[in-house]
Amino acid sequence: MPRLVDTTIRLLSQEPLAERVSAAGLYELAGELDGAGFACLEISGGGCFDAAVRRGVESPWERIRAIRARCSTPLGMALRGRFLVGSRPVSGDLVRRFIASAAASGIDVFRIHDPLNDLTNLSEAAAAIREAGKELSVGLVHSPGPTGETEALLERAQHLSELGAARVLLHDPASSLDPAKARELVERVGEASGLPVGLHCQGAGGVALAAAVEAVRAGGTHVACALYPVALSLHRVSAESLTRSLAGLELDTGVDLEVLWRGSELVDEALGDEPVPPLSPRVAVRAAEYSLPAGLVAELDASLRAHASSDRLDEVLDELTTIRRECGWPPLASPIGQVLGSQALLHVLSAQRWRFVVDELRDLVDGRYGSPPGTIDATVKRAVELLGDGAGEADDVPAALEDLRADAAGLAASEEELLLLALYGEDAEPLLHSVRARGRRDDSEAAGLTPSEAERLREIIRVVQESGVAEVTIEEGEMRVTVRRTDERDDAAIAQVAVPVAPVHEEPEGATEPRADDLIRVESPMVGTFFRAPQPDADPFVEEGDTVGPGQTLCILEAMKLMNEVQAEAEAVVRRICVENAEPVEYGQLLFELEPLNGRPLDAL
Repeated sequence: MPRLVDTTIRLLSQEPLAERVSAAGLYELAGELDGAGFACLEISGGGCFDAAVRRGVESPWERIRAIRARCSTPLGMALRGRFLVGSRPVSGDLVRRFIASAAASGIDVFRIHDPLNDLTNLSEAAAAIREAGKELSVGLVHSPGPTGETEALLERAQHLSELGAARVLLHDPASSLDPAKARELVERVGEASGLPVGLHCQGAGGVALAAAVEAVRAGGTHVACALYPVALSLHRVSAESLTRSLAGLELDTGVDLEVLWRGSELVDEALGDEPVPPLSPRVAVRAAEYSLPAGLVAELDASLRAHASSDRLDEVLDELTTIRRECGWPPLASPIGQVLGSQALLHVLSAQRWRFVVDELRDLVDGRYGSPPGTIDATVKRAVELLGDGAGEADDVPAALEDLRADAAGLAASEEELLLLALYGEDAEPLLHSVRARGRRDDSEAAGLTPSEAERLREIIRVVQESGVAEVTIEEGEMRVTVRRTDERDDAAIAQVAVPVAPVHEEPEGATEPRADDLIRVESPMVGTFFRAPQPDADPFVEEGDTVGPGQTLCILEAMKLMNEVQAEAEAVVRRICVENAEPVEYGQLLFELEPLNGRPLDAL
């Protein structure tokens, strides 16, 4: 009998739908879906952790435990092998301890895959899942490429039983599986692996539903789907449509269609009438035409619009295909698709190829992410070697929990909170501060509030936290209560508007301005967004008047969510910062003017 896996809660907990549904709404939905007859409810993954850390209100671990308390259906989590829930590989110790925490919080089924289909990147996660006594599903990513890609998948499928997998799942993030191909792969991968085969696919225009139906007819099981409003918004397989289609073929999934419609009503009420970004028809058409993940195309489209170049989307998508070929035809699962897309964007907008390489693509070519299925072009390897200059090697040193434990005293009170610090660094601190604040003594008594008034105040605070409203004021009789969001990142954003970013330094009387010919012009090597500091609430890398040395970071340029440092090439004084913080910049735009130093000052010797 085919079984269905629901991914609605995971998709509602990550971008672009994160914060559209309150925590209470998700818990009510989980209780409804618990009685629908799904094999598993996939409730968490990388995007869910990212969104929870960014919001800074509720720990992702808390959400897992809260849903576990409401459900008897097995709960699932999606992981990217040794990338876990992020875009950079982490240490084996971190992988093991993360999975142990997830299992202890209530995860029963782990769906793991490697973005490059490099099975060596899955061994540590697989061992940790076996040690926790949980079910393991291993994914193989299907992405259109050169002739012979099916053979590459079959070769890897032969080794999945060595990982202890209960089943193999075909991942289709680019909607590249037509019904015939889906049938072929289900049959041949099942023979090669000796394991049951399932399907996780995306796609508009009905192709994903058709592929799912044909996969089940070929003997596939554990097919992923989502409730209708989410499936319609994000181009997933609709649970309602799949259930009805399979029932018409006399393939009983055990799923109660009436329960699904009740769940869809809950989601529909929560999402409201506003359209869900970013999957516009234009993006969906391009994604289908080029067999690319729709979310990736949407990110590229948004970046081009920010630089008034929306008419160049086809150029970027063609360049993306070329770069993928040059880099050994890696699959386009996240985060590899974003890395290649960022490089394609740079090539098109700068009108130059391989003059600048984003850090993550350098890591990909250097093998730090694993091995792509094909051969990397020798010219690309040489370009990365010449432009690298040893960059990225320091990033190979993984964060160790024991090193963080002493520094996190008073902030992280548990293993799972240490894991958040190890994975997200300073970005996780506002969330942990919020968690710590809950345990402090309530000051409502000191304010002269009655118990009922204090309870009402706590409810108002909860509404502000969950709704994203900046400020709420309530007046009743002579009492006036104002609750204002005090998120540190928001405060930093306001300060940046109110305070000039580049302070003016007075020069001593009689000082002469350096001639323009003597200044070093630091120009943007790429298109992106200019950031003066590593974090919104951190000090800028440099101020006007600062002395900098070779290799010192001047700023960060962000493109496609990838951060790239711009560094000084010589000893110099920062004479002018030419761009405001968080402004978009073009290729070749002037960022800084530096005055070179003719030797060190005497007091520095």
